[in-house]
Amino acid sequence: MANSFICLDIGGSKILGAVMNENNEILCRVKRKTKPELGREAVDDRIKKVIHELMSTYGMDKKDLKAIGVGAPGVIDTRSGRIHFAPNLPWKDHDIGRIMEEEFQVPFVVGNDVNVGVLGEWKYGAAKGYSHVIGIFVGTGIGGGIIIDGKLFTGSGFSGAEIGHMIINTEGPLCNCGQRGCLEAYSSKIAITRELRAGIDMNIPTVLEDILTEKVGVIKSSDLKKAVHLGDQLAVSTLQRAAYYLAAGVGNLINIFNPQIVILGGGVVEALEEEVLTLVKSYINRFAWPDMLSQTRIKAARLRDDAVLYGARALITETLGY
Repeated sequence: MANSFICLDIGGSKILGAVMNENNEILCRVKRKTKPELGREAVDDRIKKVIHELMSTYGMDKKDLKAIGVGAPGVIDTRSGRIHFAPNLPWKDHDIGRIMEEEFQVPFVVGNDVNVGVLGEWKYGAAKGYSHVIGIFVGTGIGGGIIIDGKLFTGSGFSGAEIGHMIINTEGPLCNCGQRGCLEAYSSKIAITRELRAGIDMNIPTVLEDILTEKVGVIKSSDLKKAVHLGDQLAVSTLQRAAYYLAAGVGNLINIFNPQIVILGGGVVEALEEEVLTLVKSYINRFAWPDMLSQTRIKAARLRDDAVLYGARALITETLGY
């Protein structure tokens, strides 16, 4: 039980925590709501409670806990543990590292959740063994991470690898970030939902009509999967369009970084892995230089919902050496 680690995936809606051992095995889990509407101190208290609950569930004492690793959204200084800004959470210039180290008396390391997820895939998942990696996660939005020469790239101000906001078309649709023509505005679930609703407005028949007219928000990956597998033409054509622009984004990244492997993950890819990978690979020749493309593998992420947990474990190793 000695030398155990607690790893957390903190999001706007949930806090997922796990106890992991030195062999990188998940020993127990706890999942609780974040409740950001309650304010900063309440969120911090809920994180502390999850950590205490993990320790209690697994029967740990503080002396058994070696370190805590975390992936969370936002612009995060991994060196200091300070969160400069976090969307959907009440954190701004928040010294969470100091607060948690005072509470638990062990090192606390934290990084951007998507970066940390890519770190997990590189250390333990689909990109294990590679030194130059691009990770792209297609969900409600699009996030990404980059490994260069065996090190996580975060940029000069810890905001690097905002892959979803590369501009694919300067005259394109408005993105939630305020720019036009971002990859996210073409290939995310937000974009897919917008295109499906536009098709319905044009009276294109689809099995998704009731779902999209009755519910607000974005389409579920599982509903999109069902429609595609039924051969629904609007769903199929919309997925093809999203994959086409995703391939453009992947091609740009291959041309810039010359990676050994590109990992595609997130809810859309998990639900429609074969379809998305087949489409991206069929379009990629239009965008990537042939010589660099020949050096690059394109694969699906492997760790799924546990990517950030394993990434938090990897962050402990990369930062602290254990």
